[in-house]
Amino acid sequence: MNTLFKIFIIMLVITGVSAILINVFHVEYGTINFWQNHGVIFLICIALFPRLTMIFATPWGGLIWWLGLLFVPRLQVAILATICYWNTNKILVIMAWLVALGGESTEKYYIQKRTIWVNIRGPRDRLPM
Repeated sequence: MNTLFKIFIIMLVITGVSAILINVFHVEYGTINFWQNHGVIFLICIALFPRLTMIFATPWGGLIWWLGLLFVPRLQVAILATICYWNTNKILVIMAWLVALGGESTEKYYIQKRTIWVNIRGPRDRLPM
């Protein structure tokens, strides 16, 4: 599948989900402008080092915030970006989702690829019956 087509599909999905949440469930997204509170350095840091940036640059939350920070930090950044900046910076939110989906899957792929599985029991023919 073409990369540009994938980006277009992700944009449509995010837009559709946001429209449903706004119109059906009456979820109010923030009207904060990203560029009034943050700059390019923060944007680069949150894309490359999401865990460190979340710990040092965002207010801490409850149990779900910590679980998101430990297991899926890029998805947490994309979700928070959607909630806070969807009305004012749609392009940045879509870029956050692309980084989140691409970064999480790539990270998990390389962790599985580099993991060495050791058989501590030995060969099957040597196991006692």
